[in-house]
Amino acid sequence: MATQLDTANTADAAAAETRTKDAADTSERSGTSRTPGTPGTPRASGIWRRGRVLATAALLLGLLLLLHASIPNRIGNVGSLVETFLPWCGLFVPLLLAGALLRRSATALIALLLPVVAWLNLFGGLLTDKSHPDGDLTVASHNVGADNPDPVGTARALARSGADVLALEELAARARGTYEKELATAYPHHTVQGTVGLWSRFPLSDTRPVDVKMDAGPLGDAKPAEVKMAYNRGMRTTVTTDHGPLAVYVAHLGSVRVNPRAGLSSGQRDAGAQSLGRAVAAEENERVVLLGDLNGALDDRAYAGLTSRMESAQETAGAGFGFSWPATLPVVRIDQILVRGVKPESAWVLPATGSDHRPVAARVSW
Repeated sequence: MATQLDTANTADAAAAETRTKDAADTSERSGTSRTPGTPGTPRASGIWRRGRVLATAALLLGLLLLLHASIPNRIGNVGSLVETFLPWCGLFVPLLLAGALLRRSATALIALLLPVVAWLNLFGGLLTDKSHPDGDLTVASHNVGADNPDPVGTARALARSGADVLALEELAARARGTYEKELATAYPHHTVQGTVGLWSRFPLSDTRPVDVKMDAGPLGDAKPAEVKMAYNRGMRTTVTTDHGPLAVYVAHLGSVRVNPRAGLSSGQRDAGAQSLGRAVAAEENERVVLLGDLNGALDDRAYAGLTSRMESAQETAGAGFGFSWPATLPVVRIDQILVRGVKPESAWVLPATGSDHRPVAARVSW
């Protein structure tokens, strides 16, 4: 009986040794160890192997933010379309972060650093309040909307805004008299040129229209002088303030359309921006303010002729992105205040009126 037990025990031991050897051989062939939590284990190597698609998406997002200016505009103005909504690319970061955490992917988390740093480099400064209580003059701009159902209420709200200089765009002929009547007390001086106007507490002089419609030349050359404007969407005037003369431009650039087939249609707006840029470049007064509905975000390369010569009051002295359109739920800032030769101290968006745009305002100092 003892001999039989010894024989059985010997067989069991031999079988166990064989199984251990087979497991070791398998582990050696796979290049991993069964000891959990040590380098080379399936768990440790998996956090680097998982989430490669998420990591690729994060890198592409980062490159988009870094190289947006290199996206060509030849097909459907894709570059301008991306730049218009560029700040919203940041929404993809928390989505990718959630995916990386769910997948427990270290690779995706590290790759996500690129778009985070790129976005903060572009827009991080807008997240802080850069406003100061100082200032010598308050300016405001509002596309009042040709279909505004309440021009009286809009005019009264603007009169209470505290602006010293107020620019209005998209002035319908039928509503012009309403604005002139309601704003007369607060603003004794005003001028209207076509569909844009300026109301001021200070005297105005040297007022003239500025052509911001589509240029005739394919390279943005100005139209011949004999071509008359059917209606005007731009103007320039001098405001004689207590601190000296200030050249003020008011503009309403052409609208843009987004078509699934054609992409961003912005030829008229872009040509108007070029024309406006040339006018500002030729301005002899060292202190200049541009107010208006430019129908685009300043990240768009179409405004390079303006942004290279002027600074945005919102970006310099505002808090946040200052989105102004559409009024019910603003997603982009297309109403702009640009300055040259004066210092922006603060910038903000005013409450909505009956227009589909929100008014924007800024306080500047000499």
